[in-house]
Amino acid sequence: MRIRLADPDADAARVAEIYAPAVIDSTISFEEMPPSADEMTTRMRAVLEWTPWLVTEDESGFVVGYAYASRHRERAAYRWSVDISVYVDPAHQGRGVGRSLYRELLPILRRQRFVNVYAGVGLPNPASVALHESIGMRLVGVYERVGFKQGRWVDVAWYSLRLSEPPADGSPPPEPISHPRLTMAAR
Repeated sequence: MRIRLADPDADAARVAEIYAPAVIDSTISFEEMPPSADEMTTRMRAVLEWTPWLVTEDESGFVVGYAYASRHRERAAYRWSVDISVYVDPAHQGRGVGRSLYRELLPILRRQRFVNVYAGVGLPNPASVALHESIGMRLVGVYERVGFKQGRWVDVAWYSLRLSEPPADGSPPPEPISHPRLTMAAR
């Protein structure tokens, strides 16, 4: 397996294919219609302006999973925190792909100087709970019946991981993934 920074132009269609079952067949995603490849390209470009979007390829170069970090909230005071997500092609689940992606993603976020990482998990989802706990995340709360999808109300568990101690004076702030100091390390 090879993990690399995503290329929106080359990877968006495959990423959209991987994501579609989570939208259509489950309550893992709260979206009701899977995004098109064009929409996924737009999303990937927006994420990559600030944080990493990684893909993993099998031995033949076929993308089998992806993970990314996005802004936790838009207000400036939240700039030290990000949300993380991982999606793996159903045929490759249970093989450590998600954990491998997170093992690459978290060090990049540390180098960017993020302090906190959060992940929301639609319940029930024992595999996702196990994955997030395996990387050191801890449950910090549950939004009960926060979403309605597939004819039922869904709870979302929120997990947290402290990447580093927060700077006392709030400086220096995180740097975008495009910062030259980070670009070479992330490739």
